Amino acid sequence: MTPLHAVPVILISGIEDEPMAAAAIALQWDLPRAVSVRHVVDPDRDVLWRIVSDATGVVERLEIDVEHACVSCAIREDVVPTLDRLGADGRWETIIAQLPVTAEAVQVCRVIGWAPHEVPHVRIAASLVALSSETLLDDLLGDDLINERDLPVRGDDSRGVAEVACAMVEYADVIAVGDELDDEEREVLAALARPGVPVVESFSQVDARPLEVGVHDHRRNEAWVAEVRREALPDRQLDAAWVLDFESDRPFHPDRLRDAIALLGGGPRRSRGCFWLPSRPGQVCVWDGAGGQLSVGSTETWGNSRPLTRITVVGIDDGRDELEQAFASCVLSDAEMRERGPYWEVTRDGFESWLGQIRRAA
Repeated sequence: MTPLHAVPVILISGIEDEPMAAAAIALQWDLPRAVSVRHVVDPDRDVLWRIVSDATGVVERLEIDVEHACVSCAIREDVVPTLDRLGADGRWETIIAQLPVTAEAVQVCRVIGWAPHEVPHVRIAASLVALSSETLLDDLLGDDLINERDLPVRGDDSRGVAEVACAMVEYADVIAVGDELDDEEREVLAALARPGVPVVESFSQVDARPLEVGVHDHRRNEAWVAEVRREALPDRQLDAAWVLDFESDRPFHPDRLRDAIALLGGGPRRSRGCFWLPSRPGQVCVWDGAGGQLSVGSTETWGNSRPLTRITVVGIDDGRDELEQAFASCVLSDAEMRERGPYWEVTRDGFESWLGQIRRAA
């Protein structure tokens, strides 16, 4: 349980420094008794910068040597400990935390949300993602890699920009962009975001007071970004964008899925969810795609729960119907269910490079 007097933290994440800084300044203007902490990664020198400031000016500015200058290292080694230290200081009512560029707020929220007793002086009040309105659709649906942009990241950071940006939007409590959006941009954000999350089309219009009080609900946020979702999706009433929510209680046929995977995971779309294979009936297979790049993996087992194939896709192109047919063609047919059943005794299925070796035959 979070202590009653824990200092609220407003996290700011994004894929560019300028929108994040603009959002931080707007929050500081409305919260004069807040302290702002900004972490900046310098991957060329394996250095992490920490800058702490409040209404009086810069409180501290420190260069920290880290073995591997990456966002995960920054969060583990300095971001979370610094937040708790600032919360314990007693001088400030709120902490505005600008995370390193491309660092996802979920990483901080999971440390503090699941183990608040280990970070007793702070609580997550809100997670805000700040994005550029000028490049929004490219950032959410384009095929750029993080290390192809002029960003403070390691050269071996091969994450997709869309992968990171979409995940940030999906986890956010507030989405802020720099300028007015068109219908297509607005609907893509609406399709990705958790129901009820506001989209503010000007950094100066972000209302800091409710964020300071607290709008973050860790369990609700985690449920929305979970790989396995069984609840119905909200009806968004979209016109310029579309959502395909493909669901089946049957597994995908490994061969047909492998043959169709370029089509299923390609294109200017965001797709995520879970599936199962008859060759691996115990594994929860995770589907995570954005901007034509797809990651397939496995994180857990089904246990006593019913296996499910459910992949949700958000797009703006004209390929929705073709995509739905392609997904449907990959599940086991009635004849295959009768003749072979949903559980196969095999030692290989062609997904070893993604999912590892088959650990046990069904």
